[in-house]
Amino acid sequence: MAKIKKVVDAADSLSLGISIVVAVLLGVGLGFWIKSATGWGFGLFIGVFLGIAAAILNVYKAYKKQIKSLDELKDENRYKALKNGDDE
Repeated sequence: MAKIKKVVDAADSLSLGISIVVAVLLGVGLGFWIKSATGWGFGLFIGVFLGIAAAILNVYKAYKKQIKSLDELKDENRYKALKNGDDE
């Protein structure tokens, strides 16, 4: 379990595009493992679904982090003049 946590943390620190690819590939790998371990033909689809869900979660986390950083910027003095639509 700790090994998987290290892989997930490493994927989280990668750029967004690479982390999406890594999440989907991990899901495909998990799907192949489920298929080989259980013999279920749809095990691969379960893994692909989990990989896509992880990729969507990565995008959501990146979005929330970006919104948080933009909210911190709006309180800085150099951007307050532009708040009311001033072009100066």
